[in-house]
Amino acid sequence: MQTLSSLLDKRLFDLMAAFLGLLLFSPILFIVALFVRIFHGAPILFKQKRPGYKGKLFFIYKFRTMTSRTALDGSLLPDAERMTRFGRLLRATSLDELPELFNILRGEMSLVGPRPLLMQYLPLYNDEQMRRHDMLPGITGWAQINGRNNISWDEKFKLDLWYIDNWSFWLDIKILWLTLWKVFKREDINQEGEATAKYFMGNE
Repeated sequence: MQTLSSLLDKRLFDLMAAFLGLLLFSPILFIVALFVRIFHGAPILFKQKRPGYKGKLFFIYKFRTMTSRTALDGSLLPDAERMTRFGRLLRATSLDELPELFNILRGEMSLVGPRPLLMQYLPLYNDEQMRRHDMLPGITGWAQINGRNNISWDEKFKLDLWYIDNWSFWLDIKILWLTLWKVFKREDINQEGEATAKYFMGNE
């Protein structure tokens, strides 16, 4: 259940964890940034507008997992063709998500919450699905540990809403623990071998 006190506790936990995470992972951040520059070129970070709490726009930051290779007409090649072996490793280990710790410090994200999706999806949501913006988006979430890209969009939205309706501090701890376990076990790789999730095309 969300109360002002519990949400403040969640924010305080996010701040402490993000600050400590940046301190502990600073050597890894430096090494990953160096290899991204070598394998993918500049810029090192992927920056994109996403809808956050109550649909407020913010820029999400990740390490780039793809090159900028283009076709003869100058258009970007499909994601699967631009994804490198190093990029797949970053995604499999979730190291590409580390820069989002800065989004947490800025108050734009939380450690746990519904993942921030693409801007073009906003007009496609129904009223119930729009409720996924009633909490800060997260680096990981209930949907991420229950299938990620291997479940349907309808299932993802239902899991996001279940999280919002049943949120507690201990649920966040459980999700963080299971996230670490799945990253260690590498269970979150898309079984279809796709570089990115399928696009949400709206409700039937």
